[in-house]
Amino acid sequence: MVVFAGQGDVRRTMALLWRTAGAPERVSPGPKPGLSADVIVDAAIALADAEGMAAVSMRTVGKQLGRTGMALYTYVPSKSELVDLMYDRVLAELPTGYDLSAGWRVAVTEWARTYWEFLLRHPWVLQVSSARPVLGPNEFATLETLVRLFDGIDVPAPVLKHIVGTLTSFVGGTARTVAESRLAPAATGMSEDDWWYARSAALTEAVPDFAERYPAAVRMEAESQTPHDNSMLYMEREALETFTAGLGFLLDGIETTIRKTA
Repeated sequence: MVVFAGQGDVRRTMALLWRTAGAPERVSPGPKPGLSADVIVDAAIALADAEGMAAVSMRTVGKQLGRTGMALYTYVPSKSELVDLMYDRVLAELPTGYDLSAGWRVAVTEWARTYWEFLLRHPWVLQVSSARPVLGPNEFATLETLVRLFDGIDVPAPVLKHIVGTLTSFVGGTARTVAESRLAPAATGMSEDDWWYARSAALTEAVPDFAERYPAAVRMEAESQTPHDNSMLYMEREALETFTAGLGFLLDGIETTIRKTA
């Protein structure tokens, strides 16, 4: 499921994101808790964390708050604006500064692990397409934080822009594999082990000469087998190993690029 941000009324969305004039704050007091855009967004985030983005609607969020969906529209015009607000608000959890005393590489490693853990706490964030950015304050703060980890490094702006994009895509891509592997059993009704056993057996029957057709891939798999923690899903474990090793490869490449461009 891919969700595209930026589909609501652009002026109303910007007013809500940036808290400018025209963004209502709360309703009149009564026996139920007062409503505000923040209260609604927090409830939507909690719902998405618990049940996924597909569970989020104005009706379900209203139910969480003991209200009707219609009661929310004064504060958040529609689900389109709600998605933008959810995405930007949850990004506020991320740190906006890292210790650079040990150098950019240590700081970027910490940033990557923090961002990875954040995405796995809120896997629905991965469903919000980066093709249409939200353009909210916390989204920009997240970008600013990563860019500033390279403060004082003599690297051209176009190169730095590509470094930032590569790091963000790498962490998001590996985290997405983990998030999807965790969702797959419930979504498909089949455990990961059952799926692999059934598919592997069927593949062997369908392609008995598989090893002869794809010798390089078979050799790589055979020679890379190591003892592992069986309590972790296979694809989750693979993604974690790829994240750990791949981050090192990326940082080595960035270091080489910085030396070349200095």
